[in-house]
Amino acid sequence: MLSHSVAGAGPDVVLLHGVGLDRTLWDRCLPGLVADHRVTTVDLRGHGTSGPASRGTSLGDLAHDVLEVIDAVGATHVHVVGFSLGALVAAHLAIQHRDRVATLALVSSVALRTPQERESVLGRLEAARSDLPGTVDAAIGRWFDQDWRQREPGLVADVHRTLLSNDPASYLACYTVFANGDQEVGPLLGDITAPTLAITGSEDPGSTPEMSYRLAEAIPDAQPVVVEGARHLLPLERPQELVAALTKHFERTT
Repeated sequence: MLSHSVAGAGPDVVLLHGVGLDRTLWDRCLPGLVADHRVTTVDLRGHGTSGPASRGTSLGDLAHDVLEVIDAVGATHVHVVGFSLGALVAAHLAIQHRDRVATLALVSSVALRTPQERESVLGRLEAARSDLPGTVDAAIGRWFDQDWRQREPGLVADVHRTLLSNDPASYLACYTVFANGDQEVGPLLGDITAPTLAITGSEDPGSTPEMSYRLAEAIPDAQPVVVEGARHLLPLERPQELVAALTKHFERTT
């Protein structure tokens, strides 16, 4: 079973991280969420202290892992929040297990990539196969602007270290899912019945505002939110704004 942590009491929330990261991505959001919710954070397969991800791992495999954790903690109807790769996993859960998903939040998510966007992510996947440290450096460059690097050098170092600590085979297996997963869930977005939030930063070059608008158009009960001036790592860059948006979103079912 996936490595996971549970904190707080109340309606269940599950938080899913992105490629190369781990459940500590959510540390800055937890204080604002656990006050009124029971929050489960997981390390996806191939990440953190969970087991490795083998070549050929599928989006369905990652979603099944998460469902096992949801069952293990005794949750039935869950607010599912996914970041980046985690958003694809969350969407898969909302499509295949709609009775288990109270609300869906897609944070910094990709969606219905254009041919140019798909070429770009496949290029990053190919670069990771040949030069993983270089790919990590490039990700840090996309995620942190100069002001944020100067403001929080320790955080930058922590994220850099987390990325480099990944087992290369597991990272590539999961990045392959990230690069292709939107093609799997894209045609099925209209099947999602859970109230959905699609939130991203205005300056995110990969999970763009346009993608959040595409999600809002494709999912019947979805609302797009764009956080001005933010890049990709909303749970770390703008935790208070993200928590406020999530809390408001969760209340759509009460």
